[in-house]
Amino acid sequence: MTSWKDKPMGLPKTHGHPFPNPIRKFVAVAATTFLLGGVNVAQAQGQELMVRISEIEVDAKYLEQYKAILEDEAEASVRLEPGVIAIFPMYRREKDTEFRILEMYASREAYEAHLKTPHFQKYKSGTLHMVKSLKLVDMQPLDAATMTRIFRKSINNQ
Repeated sequence: MTSWKDKPMGLPKTHGHPFPNPIRKFVAVAATTFLLGGVNVAQAQGQELMVRISEIEVDAKYLEQYKAILEDEAEASVRLEPGVIAIFPMYRREKDTEFRILEMYASREAYEAHLKTPHFQKYKSGTLHMVKSLKLVDMQPLDAATMTRIFRKSINNQ
């Protein structure tokens, strides 16, 4: 069985606002990458696209430090890695130490390359002691073509 320490994660600061500037900036970078240089819809509809939801619980005493490290990692992943379509972190309103991260990669190979990057390794090693639990849930998109409309809307609303 794989331990949570062997699994990836990724998250921007929110400062109590529903959609603060860091998240809007993050979505814009992800959308631009996807639309201009990323994955085409045909590829997204195929078996290559890898979509996952990471479920993470963080020790409350490390919450702000964890968010800061995740903000850096998520932004760098989307900006620097062409195979990373999106890493979109969220936390539960009822319990701010529980996170859900939507991760989208152009392929399994892109995901494997992501795990080897310096920014991910820095994130992983810097947060190991903060994470209480991690569960990775692989997903299959029902309508991958809709993604382009979602990202276009995000860019148009900036």
